[in-house]
Amino acid sequence: MGSRDDVLQSINHKQPEKLPLDLGGTPSSGISAIGYNKLKHALGINDRSNKIYDVVQQVAQPELNVLDAIHADILCLGRAFNDKPEDWYDVTLADGSLGQYPHWFKPVKAEKGGYNYYDEAGDYLARMPEGGTFFDQTYFPYVDGYPADYKDIEKAMNKVLWQKLAHSPWDNAGMPDFWGELRRRALKLREGTGRAIIITCGCNLFEWGTFLRKMDNFLVDIYTEEDDVIRLLDVLTEIHLRTLEKVCNAVGDIVDILRFGDDLGMTTGMFMSQEKYQTIFKPRHTKLCEYVHKHSSMKTFLHSCGSIYPILGDLIEAGYDIINPVQTTAKQMDPVILKKEFGRDIVFWGGGCNTQSVLNQGTPQQVYDHTRKMIDIFFKDGGFVFNTVHNILPDVPGENMLALYRAVNEYK
Repeated sequence: MGSRDDVLQSINHKQPEKLPLDLGGTPSSGISAIGYNKLKHALGINDRSNKIYDVVQQVAQPELNVLDAIHADILCLGRAFNDKPEDWYDVTLADGSLGQYPHWFKPVKAEKGGYNYYDEAGDYLARMPEGGTFFDQTYFPYVDGYPADYKDIEKAMNKVLWQKLAHSPWDNAGMPDFWGELRRRALKLREGTGRAIIITCGCNLFEWGTFLRKMDNFLVDIYTEEDDVIRLLDVLTEIHLRTLEKVCNAVGDIVDILRFGDDLGMTTGMFMSQEKYQTIFKPRHTKLCEYVHKHSSMKTFLHSCGSIYPILGDLIEAGYDIINPVQTTAKQMDPVILKKEFGRDIVFWGGGCNTQSVLNQGTPQQVYDHTRKMIDIFFKDGGFVFNTVHNILPDVPGENMLALYRAVNEYK
């Protein structure tokens, strides 16, 4: 069986011949640019390429020779774009190592150090401080209140760094015949690889509320301004459905997995009560999942950080097939309990290694032992794709990454 077959077997809750592995299939299951340089050096791959395809999080796009070396099984459809040398230019990262930014991303060096990003209108949208390894949002279009109508909402959304600085393929959405080109490139990627393909579509609801209103305002709004929240979410849902219609028409029969995103938890608990999730967000998440399942063969993947145990059953009912990053360090996210209670109904894409204190601070042997323990828990009867708990960050030693992937590839 090829690696795509192993992925499909596991996400259909069957035991594949090989444990499927993801590195870089999504911007939340990848590796920071600084970490990527360390991994390549540890693997003995010493070329200068380090394409930072998600500039907000400073996440690298792993090259095929690196994916081959660690036996990874997933590809992001975005890698089919920005495929020419002139699409990138060299930059120096916070640790002094080399990276490449996409040609369109031109942050400005700040007087007090670090980098700022301004859009064409001169608005200050994002900031990375001196020595920083990701950009923070600085512009919140609705910080002073909800608008009377939403005729200009897409302009407002384009003032948010997550959309304005979108990773591929979406940074190419303005090219002629983008949807036709998306299909052609998806077909070429499918024909040229035995790996599964995933497309990231976002379609956030809770998070768009925080992007537009600011986190503290929106959390209060959920309890004090519910009508305004629902009005905004209904507009966002319709925008997302229009995007999903185009994605399903273009690649719904080619791509294997569609990734949504909506961080619903903190380390210590949910951002809201289960009742608020069920009444405000769940019906709209259900509508988005239903559309994908009805109009494509793609599985639905939700990236949601934090302590989401209280609503995992609701997420399954809403139609999500896959959950990531499986933050086992958060409250109530015990891997044994998660697998026992939900393992038959949802795929765990993550949880394979604690990135908060083990992968970055443990010895190689501790990383190896911990990783094998997590695989033993999650991989029984399929329903598991190996990934760390969120992205591999800059502080992870190269030898620990080698121990991680040795643990995965030695697993029988």
